[in-house]
Amino acid sequence: MNVIDSSGWLEYFAGGRNASHFAAPLKDSDSLIVPSVSIYEVFKVLLREAGEDAALQAASAMQRGRVIDLTPQLALSAASLSLEHSLPMADSIILASARAHEAVVWTQDIDFKGLANVKYFPKRKRPTR
Repeated sequence: MNVIDSSGWLEYFAGGRNASHFAAPLKDSDSLIVPSVSIYEVFKVLLREAGEDAALQAASAMQRGRVIDLTPQLALSAASLSLEHSLPMADSIILASARAHEAVVWTQDIDFKGLANVKYFPKRKRPTR
């Protein structure tokens, strides 16, 4: 099972330099877990930066995986992980969702670097002209 962090979804949708790292797990929708907070984060960024059509298309694509809602049990787990690893709220929910489903987190968010069952790809800067 795989969970793509919001940064990975955004990189993929933007065709960024790290997009290829996320392509295989994103295309395997049968093994894809999508925390609902990721849909929120990706939709918000794309709505602001690319417009409503792009944001809606992304949200639709994300729902091809198994969407995981924030339950009370998951919220408690996320809060504990947040304190243990100094993670922001959304990142801790994503990590808790992954752990609840024995999934690997795919990300380029440095907050996840060094955590167990995380495939971290450092952000690659675009060359300056």
